[in-house]
Amino acid sequence: MDLVLLVGSLALILVGAELFTNGIEWFGHKLNLAEGAVGSVLAAVATAMPETLIPVIAIVGPIVLGGDPGNSAEVGVGAILGAPFMLSTLAMFVTGVGVIILARRGRRGTDMRVSVGVLGRDVLFFMVAYAVAIGAAFLPASVHWLKWPVAAALLVCYAVYVRAHFTDEPAETDPADLNRLHLSRLGELGRSPELDVELLPDARSDADAEVPVPRLRVILTQVMIALAAIIAGAQIFVGAVEHLSQTVGLDPRILALVIAPIATELPEKFNSLLWVGSGKDTLAMGNITGAMVFQSCIPTVLGIAFTEWTFGAASALSFASAGAAFLATALIFGMMQRAGRLSAWTLLLGGPIYVIYIFAALSLQVPVAPAH
Repeated sequence: MDLVLLVGSLALILVGAELFTNGIEWFGHKLNLAEGAVGSVLAAVATAMPETLIPVIAIVGPIVLGGDPGNSAEVGVGAILGAPFMLSTLAMFVTGVGVIILARRGRRGTDMRVSVGVLGRDVLFFMVAYAVAIGAAFLPASVHWLKWPVAAALLVCYAVYVRAHFTDEPAETDPADLNRLHLSRLGELGRSPELDVELLPDARSDADAEVPVPRLRVILTQVMIALAAIIAGAQIFVGAVEHLSQTVGLDPRILALVIAPIATELPEKFNSLLWVGSGKDTLAMGNITGAMVFQSCIPTVLGIAFTEWTFGAASALSFASAGAAFLATALIFGMMQRAGRLSAWTLLLGGPIYVIYIFAALSLQVPVAPAH
């Protein structure tokens, strides 16, 4: 049954990711937004929702509903720290592999057509914000009150980051360069008042050809449907993975730090693969780097404000993942800044870092009795 749920949820996430990337591109076009605003903010925040729900439920749930927050808080901290680790290592690796496979098939090159400035800004915000968040775990007990200013500073940091992207010069996009909105493909409804479309000449073909340009409310409907599918698929996937993990007796911290982020970050990975397949590399990479910024600024506030958030023997394994995230990010994007371009081969550096950390984490995990 778990296998059926895993396969079904993956299919649901894939369908949701295709609907979402298609819809969010049209949304950015309709609002005349820059690529960074679409990929690094809108797409990143929307697809980060599934993994953000885990620490919210684990940390806030016991506070609101009552109960012992001890174990839940530990799981929540693991989920918070696991997300940037997965994004900076495994997501980068998977995207790099996707580009290389497409290049081997002759569909594109291994050099990615990205805005170095946009990604560089994302990485700078991530490194600073995440360093501040992790640094809060090392505050002495005597000045533990400083966690509140730190949490506030992280929220301000993210607000500044969002404003920077939304004030960028928008890219000129031709509707003919976008894939037709899927919701407008519903048979003959594609040209009916029910879907409320405008018809513009298609610059790529005959002057008489027309491109259906959907109204904003139609685009938003597709985006909402896509998000619902992504979140539902991710939650089903996590539930199946949790059941399997309990059956084999996996340490709950490993589940929160490693297994759950893989499942809940599938939307980012699928979105990025879909975008590199169509040559929209800034959207693809911004979807990952923007999610890294979001995860370093927003969920960390929950950990800092509502958990112990201190580095110690029990939390050392979780906080060590931050070191792996910093290392992978510095290597990949340091090489990008030095060369002035981003290669898919560079993204593969995240793979070995991910494997080494996972091997260490599994070797050090606390044995748990299998569920019966």
